[in-house]
Amino acid sequence: MDSSRISLRPFKLSDVDDIMEWAGDDRVTQFLRRETFKSRDEAFSFIKDVCIPHPWRRSICLDDRSIGYVSISPASGKDRCRADLGYALAAQYWGQGIVTIAVKMALASLLKDLPDVMRLQALADLENKASQRVLEKAGFLKEGILRKYFSLKGQIRDLVMYSFLAIETVPN
Repeated sequence: MDSSRISLRPFKLSDVDDIMEWAGDDRVTQFLRRETFKSRDEAFSFIKDVCIPHPWRRSICLDDRSIGYVSISPASGKDRCRADLGYALAAQYWGQGIVTIAVKMALASLLKDLPDVMRLQALADLENKASQRVLEKAGFLKEGILRKYFSLKGQIRDLVMYSFLAIETVPN
């Protein structure tokens, strides 16, 4: 994949049809907290009520067309030194290195946009090997498995904890 075609940008209301393509796909949402979108109105509300006001949620774009998202959710108060990373990508683009590129772009922005954040952490479902590979390729370190940590769509899941410290270097 030519990385010059990939960009991160704030979401726009006009992204609604693109978002329906990936957020309306059960394969994409199987490891996400959010349910699969069933209507254009759900996607529109998601953009308006979640994406746009979010402190750092960006659309992963291929030639400026939304094909997924990456978000950094900073903690507050005494925990403001850390943030959580999340992402999703349209299934048709899986396995092409796009999310790894997007996560590396987010890491570069993290240092200037959120200077209080020293630790970025990400959780990946134990069964989601592709997501674990993305994090490892982006320079995250595996810290361990959190057993029976999370309820997802009616099932208690094991998650793998990864971290990236602001003092570390993003791999090329």
